[in-house]
This record gives sequence, structure tokens and C-alpha cells, in this order.
Amino acid sequence: MTDSLLVDRTDAVVTLTLNRPDAMNSFTVDLKEALRDTLAELEGDRSCRAIVLTGAGGAFCGGQDLREHASLLQSGATDLNTVQVHYNPIAQRLANMPKPVIAAVGGMAAGAGASLALLADFRIGGPRTSFLMAFANVGLAGDSGISWSLPRIVGHAKAVELLLLAKPVKAEEASRIGMLTQLLDDDEKVLPAAQELAARLAAGPTVAYGAIKRELSIATAGTLSDALAAEAQAQAICGATADHSAAVNAFLNKQRPEYQGR
Repeated sequence: MTDSLLVDRTDAVVTLTLNRPDAMNSFTVDLKEALRDTLAELEGDRSCRAIVLTGAGGAFCGGQDLREHASLLQSGATDLNTVQVHYNPIAQRLANMPKPVIAAVGGMAAGAGASLALLADFRIGGPRTSFLMAFANVGLAGDSGISWSLPRIVGHAKAVELLLLAKPVKAEEASRIGMLTQLLDDDEKVLPAAQELAARLAAGPTVAYGAIKRELSIATAGTLSDALAAEAQAQAICGATADHSAAVNAFLNKQRPEYQGR
């Protein structure tokens, strides 16, 4: 493990902290590989039932580390495949994670940092939170899933505006247009609130949560028939879980169910 990514486990909640505060937690190869590989491990880790993604210091993530990127360009590298090797797998893991993901967006989320935050199921921010779709500012197109997530959150026309003009979206506007799920009045509350929500979700029927996420992903891009087929498959899976049986028995006995995530 690298110092650029901190992994903290508290009960069933895993907090991943991008830990390059002197560089706005921007992505080096080292950090990208650590995040990609850790997410792959957590996907199949049944002891992890919710994930919090955050950044150290005063920013969430500044996107790609341009100093490292520039050195690669200056070395004559022409096959810069970090999107395929790093960002795409990270984006896929976050979007398809079969357990809840909460982004604690303290400060700026720019470029790929904004992209990855928008793939979380919940995004919590404070007064200093802002998003910047910075790609066009350095002559690049969007990546890390931004062309998929942003229009679904803010609509096509607003996504075009934010990506082409590449101007910061401050906290209040981000909350108004849905980029933030929750806006708090104090930046110091952002991470604790995200971890509290993660703990609440981790205590819930996490198999069902994962199934709901898959249903929504399929329905968003598919037809009604696709959605109905996905729902039938999901209910067959969830209906056979111990969590479903426990919830039904608890309902009949007027008790609160205890979920095990299986």
C-alpha cells in the first residue's frame, strides 16, 4: 500500500482518503493504481458494506497531476493510456460497486476528481465545496465517466455548458442542480456526515442496495422490457437472501430487522 491512499476501516465502513494534500490530492500513477486496486478488492470484500471517498487537507481532488503528465509529454511519450489503464477501471468500479459509495467533497473537485465524485451514490459538501470540469482548460475532452454521469445529474444542456465553459460550480449551485446530495453549513461536518450516512447504509440490506443500483443503471440506458427483466432477476436474488427473510420475520413480529448483507 502507498501513503498516497489511506484506507481506514470502522466496522463495516471503509474510508478511502486521497492523501496528497500539498497537490490538491491530484492523481499520480501511484495514486491511480492504489485506488483502482483497492476498489477492486473492496468490491468482493463482504466485510465492507459501504465506502466513503474523500480527500486530505482542503481539497477533494484536483484531477490529474499535470506535473507528472507534463514530464511524460516532455519525455516523448505518445501513447498516454492512463484513461484505459487507470481512470476507466476506477470509474467502472465506483459506478458498479455493489454497495453504497459516499463522496465527502470537501473543497475543490476538478477534472477527474469531479468525474469520480459524480459517480458516487451520495455526495456531501460544505461551503468551500466546488466542482470544475477542467478538461477543456487544458485542451482535453472529458474522461472518467463525466460524459455519462454529468448529463444524468444536470441535464444535457447544462452538461454542455459546464464542460465547454469549464467554470467553477460553487457549493450552492452544485446543491441546486443536483451535483451535491447534501450541503452542510460547516466544512468540518462533511466527512463525519458522510461516515454517519455510510454507517447507516452499512447496517441496511446491502444486497438489495446493490441490486437497486444495477436496476437503475440498466433502466437508464435501456427499454421498459430491459428494466422489467432486470427487476425480475434482482427480486429473485434478493428474495433468496437471509436479509429478506429477516426483514419479513421482523415485520410480522413488530421488531426492527438486523441485516447481515447476505
